[in-house]
Amino acid sequence: MKKRFIGHIGLGYWGKNIFRNLYELEVLHTACDVSEEVLNEYRKKFRDVNFTMDYNEILRNPELKAVTIATPAATHYEFVKKALLADKDVFVEKPLALKTTEAKELIKIAEDNKKILMVGHILRYHPAVIKLKEIISSGTLGKIQYIYSNRLNIGKLRTEENILWSFAPHDISVILMLLDEEPIKVSAFGGDYLNKGIYDITLTTLEFPNNIKAHIFVSWLHPYKEQKLIVVGSKAMAVFDDVSKEKLFLYPHKIEWKEGKIPVAHKAQYEVIPFEDGEPLKLELIHFTECINNRQTPLTDGYEGLRVLKILELAEKSLRGSSGEEISRDKNYYAHETAVIDEGVEIGEGTKIWHFSHILKGSKIGKNCIIGQNVMIGPDVTIGNRCKIQNNVSIYKGVTLEDEVFCGPSCVFTNVYNPRAFIERKNEFLPTIVKKGATIGANATIVCGVTIGKYAMIGAGAVVKKDVPDHAIVAGVPAKQIGWACKCGVTLKFNNQRATCNYCGNEYILKEGKIELLKEGGSNESKS
Repeated sequence: MKKRFIGHIGLGYWGKNIFRNLYELEVLHTACDVSEEVLNEYRKKFRDVNFTMDYNEILRNPELKAVTIATPAATHYEFVKKALLADKDVFVEKPLALKTTEAKELIKIAEDNKKILMVGHILRYHPAVIKLKEIISSGTLGKIQYIYSNRLNIGKLRTEENILWSFAPHDISVILMLLDEEPIKVSAFGGDYLNKGIYDITLTTLEFPNNIKAHIFVSWLHPYKEQKLIVVGSKAMAVFDDVSKEKLFLYPHKIEWKEGKIPVAHKAQYEVIPFEDGEPLKLELIHFTECINNRQTPLTDGYEGLRVLKILELAEKSLRGSSGEEISRDKNYYAHETAVIDEGVEIGEGTKIWHFSHILKGSKIGKNCIIGQNVMIGPDVTIGNRCKIQNNVSIYKGVTLEDEVFCGPSCVFTNVYNPRAFIERKNEFLPTIVKKGATIGANATIVCGVTIGKYAMIGAGAVVKKDVPDHAIVAGVPAKQIGWACKCGVTLKFNNQRATCNYCGNEYILKEGKIELLKEGGSNESKS
């Protein structure tokens, strides 16, 4: 990749700092701004950088592999979407968007196009904050009880977004990282003194499990600049003061209980905690370039931006009159906004559930599964890890899918052998088990009460009425075995009861109507 491969948009309040760091890193190719006057000033100082007022010029340039965006928050969704669709990796300043629906769409576009999407939560890259996380993880502070942050200033006032969206994302991101949890309740109140409806001061409360609370106080109507985050633990307290020179302090205060009833504080001299030096913004942008070059997921990727955005939305709703909003903690999976997830459902990390699908109560879905459009699962269905269920599939109670099962489009599972509309037979459900790695072709029907063996292959349109052995290929109505499949899915050809897969090199032996694995791609002998 060429050294100068990034286009930057926005040379305003914060954008000029991103410009400076990209230039120093020697990765900046082109910069864009809407002000001709601003561009002319930059042209005088940086003659080796291209400048333009047309964002599309950056998007059309094949030499530019990535875009950094530092524009007003209301424009983030539009600019990020255009860049991703133009095949660019994207770094965007917080927030990722102004709506969770927009953020989810951007994440999907990035994943579908295999693009890097990174959100600028700068404090996550601050060496002092990284050190603070190490201190908490080591147990030095004991059990965390309370966190509060103040981000206060008298400076740039905005009319396009309120103080909550401008200042609070930094602290929300850090608090989520320090606690490794998401809040169960969010509430906020504030004041709009300069412009009606644009809050100048907000206080947001986050309630976490185990009775941990966090407060975030932000204001741009304050007599002086203050940026502090205080963590109170059962053994000690820590302070991150981004305005001071030392920045990170440990207060090993002790609380003694006299006669078991009266708490007495014993103050101790604070300690300055050393940490590695480095400009947070530069470290953040270095991380972005490394993610581009190595195709790795950023520390603050789209999902991190979405986590913060959900809390901002709940806080905003609370500001507008709600008494406090509950938030789900199990959000390590993606579900499209049209999907319905019942209460009491367990869904593993990395799983994706697409349009108009419904997961009924009591169902358990493993990690990294893909659930297509218009899929119904449940109630009380168990699905393993890394399964793929294509569009228009219904998986009813009594069906179990083990790991890595593939269900083709519109395949059918039944759960009653002789159904009648006028006879209740819920107590007659017959169990169906699809074992690891099996494939069920499009429009196939699996009649209840059967077991489909490991790595079996069910042909498209087949009707399966009896058990299918491991590795068997079946087809037809009713389904009959027509061959054997390798673990990788390729048809095996046996000669003198032995077969070698032409695709992966696995070697098999046929014994008494069953096949056994002799060697797996040249590995030591083992059996499946």
